[in-house]
Amino acid sequence: MPELPEVEVSRMGISPHLMHQKIDRITVRQRQLRWLIPDELHQLEGQVITSVRRRAKYLLIDTDAGTAIIHLGMSGSLRVLENAPAAEKHDHVDLILSNGKVLRYNDPRRFGAWLWCPPGESHQVIDNCGPEPLSDDFDADWMAQRARNKSVAVKTFIMNNAHVVGVGNIYASESLFSAQIHPKKPAGQLSAKQWRRLVSEIKLVLTRAIEQGGTTLKDFSQADGKPGYFAQELLVYGRAGEPCKVCGQVISEMKIGQRNTFFCEKCQAI
Repeated sequence: MPELPEVEVSRMGISPHLMHQKIDRITVRQRQLRWLIPDELHQLEGQVITSVRRRAKYLLIDTDAGTAIIHLGMSGSLRVLENAPAAEKHDHVDLILSNGKVLRYNDPRRFGAWLWCPPGESHQVIDNCGPEPLSDDFDADWMAQRARNKSVAVKTFIMNNAHVVGVGNIYASESLFSAQIHPKKPAGQLSAKQWRRLVSEIKLVLTRAIEQGGTTLKDFSQADGKPGYFAQELLVYGRAGEPCKVCGQVISEMKIGQRNTFFCEKCQAI
C-alpha cells in the first residue's frame, strides 16, 4: 500500500500540471471503488484547481465548488498524460483539463477512493486524523502525553492515525530500528529521551523516503512512471534472515497487530 511518502511524491508530481488549470470534464468508468464514487464529483467540471494538498494518505484537489479527496488504496496510481492513449482495463477515472492534459487514476484492486467534500466543510475520513509527522505539531511531548499508561506495542501506537498520520508499516519498522527501540515495547514505558529520538527518526526516515521518491515494493510508481528508490536504503523491513547492517545480528520478523514487523534483537533489545 502506498504510504505517506509515496502519496506526497504523487502530490509533488501532479501538482505543477494541475495548479490553476480548468477541469473540462471528469470521466468515471468504474464507480465502485472502496466506496461508490459520488455523482457530486462532477461539480468539479468547469472549475479551476486552486490547490493540490495532502492530508495523511489522502490527496485533496481544491476548487471553489468543492474538493475531490483521493486515496490510492493498495494499488492505485495517478498519471498526468498528454495526448492520453485509450483507457485500459483498470483506468477508472480521468480528470480532463482544458490544456489537454489528463489526470488518470488506475487501480487494479479497486481499494482506493474518490470522494467529495463541499466547500467550507470537512470529511469524516480525515476528521479524526492526528498531526502530520513532518509538522511542528508532531513532537515528543505530544506523543508521550498520548502514550501515558498505554500498554499497546509502540509500533502499533505510532501507526495509529489518531496519534500521528501516515506512519505506515514500512516506516514504523525503519524508524524504530533507527531509534533502537523494540517494536513490542509498551508505548507507555518509553522514556522522554526515547520519545525524542523516535519522533526525530520518524521525521528523518519519512523525509529521506520523500527525497528518494518513495519506496517501490510491488505496485507504487511515481506520477511520471519512475519508481521510488528508498527500498535500496531499507535497514530492516523485508530483510528477515539477513544480517543487520549495524551489528551483523540476523534480522528477525514477527507479527504485531497482524502486520509483518522486522527488527534486530541486538540493536533493539527490549
